[in-house]
Amino acid sequence: MPTVIEKKQEKEYIGFEAEPTAWHTISQEAINQFADCTLDHQFIHVDPEKAKDTPFGTTIAHGFLSLSMLSHFAEQYSVIIDGFYMGLNYGFDKVRFMSPVKVNSRIRARAKILDIEEAKAGQYRVKTQVTVDIEGEDKPALIAEWISMQLVA
Repeated sequence: MPTVIEKKQEKEYIGFEAEPTAWHTISQEAINQFADCTLDHQFIHVDPEKAKDTPFGTTIAHGFLSLSMLSHFAEQYSVIIDGFYMGLNYGFDKVRFMSPVKVNSRIRARAKILDIEEAKAGQYRVKTQVTVDIEGEDKPALIAEWISMQLVA
């Protein structure tokens, strides 16, 4: 559930760390569907038999699949300005893929607000550092600095 903040109090939320999201399982079906959407059918993602012979011993999710899950997780960790009526993906300042996500692994996101600025009246840019954890692993799947634009009435 997003945290709603009052206009003109946004700077107080810089450094805010949301509770970690719920865990989400990355299934082979999800990996295959992502491969179909992106036309990236590299065997390491879609061929469990061939993938057994790799250092991972199984298929792994596409890095971009793990990154795309930020949209799902954002519903749980977001900070939104009161009067919010629409959000837009503004881009990323940094993305690093740290560790592969093996099939049937569970991932979750942790988020920290790095900056909130009113770009112009009713338009706020929010920069969030998002870390995607893999259950039972020391290294995260990825760390990203994601920028969103919030349109506020």
